[in-house]
Amino acid sequence: MRLVLIGAPAAGKGTQARKLVEYYKLAYISTGDMLREEVSRGTELGKEVKNIMASGGLVSDELIIAIVKERIKQDDCKNGFILDGFPRTTTQAEKLEEMVKVDKAIYINAPDNVMLERLTARETCPKCGTSYNKISLPPKIEGICDACGEGLTQRKDDTLEAGKARLATFHEQSEPLVEYYQKKGILFEVDGLKGVEEISKSIIAELGEQA
Repeated sequence: MRLVLIGAPAAGKGTQARKLVEYYKLAYISTGDMLREEVSRGTELGKEVKNIMASGGLVSDELIIAIVKERIKQDDCKNGFILDGFPRTTTQAEKLEEMVKVDKAIYINAPDNVMLERLTARETCPKCGTSYNKISLPPKIEGICDACGEGLTQRKDDTLEAGKARLATFHEQSEPLVEYYQKKGILFEVDGLKGVEEISKSIIAELGEQA
């Protein structure tokens, strides 16, 4: 099973991706996580994308496509994978189609005002990558990761100004993906205002019990 997750920043893509990965035993590919790792390591690639990411912009198609192309060749992707953060444009979707057949595109839809509220309340574990939200998905102990006990941090691009820029970028460049996959007959839209578990159940009901 090869899945694509579509949604505005803070729609809950990462949270749902991790649940689906665990349920179906698929590889999880987050281009955002991959790029942030390069930034933290201070590599040449990391330096290249640091300013772009901080301002809420998108890294070039060529760069992202090259990274994804290499990633899906790895052994853990043989039984399927979930792409979170790619494709972000129809051009990227067309390039992905040249590489592999996508079985389903899942669109988590929610209003901008909710996304902005979630963005500015979002916290992430720098050690294991688990995402939390002070409003909708708080950790059991404030500021501490449930999974590994590490102190939680807020991403620099989760400010109100950067959030507005990221939402504008999503509407302009990524929202056309909804129509793109709809025309291919593989789009499944789910209400992002529902609870985390309810969204998961809806997606699994659509995909089936077995990968």
